[in-house]
Amino acid sequence: MQKFDVLIVGAGMVGLTLALSLRQQGNVKIALVDALPLVPLSDVPEVRVSAINIASKTIFENLSVWDDIANTRSLSYQKMHVWDKSGIGKLDFSVEDIDDTTPLNETEKDNCLGWIIENKVIRNALYEKALLDDDITFFTQQMLASLTVGDSEVFASFAEPSDKYPNKQQPIFSKLVVGADGANSWVRKQMDMPMVFRDYDHHAIVATVKCEQGHQNTAWQVFLPSGPLAFLPLCAKDDEQYTCSIVYSATPDEAKRLTALDNDAFAKELTAASDGKLGAISVISERFTHPLTMRIAQDFVKKQVVLIGDAAHTIHPLAGQGVNLGLLDAAALSQTLFPDQNSLEDINSKGQYASPQMLNSFSRWRKSEASDMIIAMEAIKQLFSVRKEPVSIIRGLGMNLLNEFKPAKKVLIRQALGLKADLPILATVRTRE
Repeated sequence: MQKFDVLIVGAGMVGLTLALSLRQQGNVKIALVDALPLVPLSDVPEVRVSAINIASKTIFENLSVWDDIANTRSLSYQKMHVWDKSGIGKLDFSVEDIDDTTPLNETEKDNCLGWIIENKVIRNALYEKALLDDDITFFTQQMLASLTVGDSEVFASFAEPSDKYPNKQQPIFSKLVVGADGANSWVRKQMDMPMVFRDYDHHAIVATVKCEQGHQNTAWQVFLPSGPLAFLPLCAKDDEQYTCSIVYSATPDEAKRLTALDNDAFAKELTAASDGKLGAISVISERFTHPLTMRIAQDFVKKQVVLIGDAAHTIHPLAGQGVNLGLLDAAALSQTLFPDQNSLEDINSKGQYASPQMLNSFSRWRKSEASDMIIAMEAIKQLFSVRKEPVSIIRGLGMNLLNEFKPAKKVLIRQALGLKADLPILATVRTRE
């Protein structure tokens, strides 16, 4: 039998961020269970990337992992260019649109709206940091078989050894269990935590491409009749300034057609879709396709079990905010358990690790922000789904007016940077080493 204060299921970016956040706040013993081990980086950029905003960067800085991330492979971008393929509208954002009152250092104000970073680069930096902490115990290449919730503890048993998971593990007792195990969360299903979900009727195609004219440190996004296509500037040693990660959201039929094309034909589609603004496109990686679904748990907490990240909510990737939302969940849960940032909220009269009131407060806090983000993404998606000429003309005029109205652009920039109200302390205080 093994005893821990917190059992985190899922050692991805969000789960690892939570583990490091909790350990920074106080003396807490953590177990991390994940089917995947640490996988070394290759010289070839990973296809799956994330757009990291200032709030998330601040979290990583406070956890002392940002330098490792930035020095491995990351790329800041200084501009965003958005346009409507079916109309006349366009939006341009740059570092020059950042308000002087925005809490950024001089380098950030001059150099970035955000960073595009491979998921594996972030996970590995967090993972290697966590490995140095003796009070974080990893159970990698392991699967749990069951969770049993008692009055004060949760009993977790491991699956029987198999060819895939050969090592037998003793059961775990933990005061709190956190499901950070992704959109198809085992923890959520095990605890029978209901979800509200809706099919976006879009599939996302992701790949790495090379752009003849370079990305110009700009994040590009065009709204096509079938859905949005984003070109995200990517750091690559051999093709510096020419490599992008694409996220192409299209209807299922269109995604099926695009996926069936060979690389050359698919590249020609990308060149045409982007109006040649990045020059001729060539595909330099595998392509991956997955359906997009909006999900949000009815409650993020059930007894001593908490959901964070994609286990609690998934949103459309058109604004690139999914990972940032999950990282804020981790920071918020850490703050909820350590409200004074120094000592652990102690065991209550029932012997529970965290009181129901505390956990319900966390659930309301994070569900509110996730709901707001889901509504905003749905509004944008619906706005660009209408292709009738009167609507597209009005939409284009509105985009162009917004493009010239600097006060409104400054507000949008702050939102994109993640600098909104009610952020966790870990995402706002920038004084830690």
